[in-house]
Amino acid sequence: MADKLTQPWFVAVWPGMGHVALNAGVYLLAKLGMNAVAEYEASGLFDLDHVEVKNGIIQPLRRPRNRFFVWIDPAKRHDLMVFVGEAQPPIGKYAFCRELVAYAKQLGAERVVTFAAMATQMRPDDPSRVFGVATDEKILEQLKGMEINILEDGNISGLNGVLLGVAAENQLSGCCLLGEMPHIFAQLPFPKASLAILEVFTTLTDISVNLDELAERSKAVEQQLQALLARVEQSLEGESAGEEEAWRRGVAEEPGLDPADQQRIETLFSQAEQDRSKAFELKHELDRLGVFKDYEDRFLDLFKKAG
Repeated sequence: MADKLTQPWFVAVWPGMGHVALNAGVYLLAKLGMNAVAEYEASGLFDLDHVEVKNGIIQPLRRPRNRFFVWIDPAKRHDLMVFVGEAQPPIGKYAFCRELVAYAKQLGAERVVTFAAMATQMRPDDPSRVFGVATDEKILEQLKGMEINILEDGNISGLNGVLLGVAAENQLSGCCLLGEMPHIFAQLPFPKASLAILEVFTTLTDISVNLDELAERSKAVEQQLQALLARVEQSLEGESAGEEEAWRRGVAEEPGLDPADQQRIETLFSQAEQDRSKAFELKHELDRLGVFKDYEDRFLDLFKKAG
């Protein structure tokens, strides 16, 4: 992009447990009205192990896409670059991260941030804590000053960690913010962890983002998961699978759309095309129906700059 960015922060998210990182990133795209500015071709790092079939027809081969989005801060504090990767490459993670950091430096990034999930024994109605790690003592002290739980020892797997290691090699400060979620529901969306991450992130950046919609989603999912957990705890062990299936039917429906679902998705797409702040409602509905992957390209294309 041609315009020089103001003290930009580079944020990277990938799919993972509870959709925690991806939903936090998508929420920023939607509520800040971010625009796509570039796409990173990394086809050599991604192989294919399956093809998709629809109505008996094999669909065209498709590798995961990697997009960059930018928000210009009108107050000129910190512009934001958000990288959304559809998948983590199975090989070449270090080389992949070096390319990302090189691009971030080219745009003048002064800090690199990754979002991730941390699965613990918490219950759905417990507060979702944020754990943090940093590339240097200065950032670490900043996190401690915010009373974030510091991950003293251990490792951060995948690109959430490797990217920060490469950033440190390139004298870029950075941190990883990990939102806490219940390990027994790791395969289901847990927006409370995304909310906790963004509460910390917006404080760090001093950027105002309306988190009300995410808070409402978090409360609704918390109540649903807590009710499910209570039923499971009261049931015999052999009945637990049936309880989880009841959850899936009621909250995270099986892939496949009936005409009413299809119409609602199209309506939400139309609304999001007119007002991108509504894109997170669309993302929530696609998650609920289990079809986000089918619509991912079309969804992220909502953030192409008009004209």
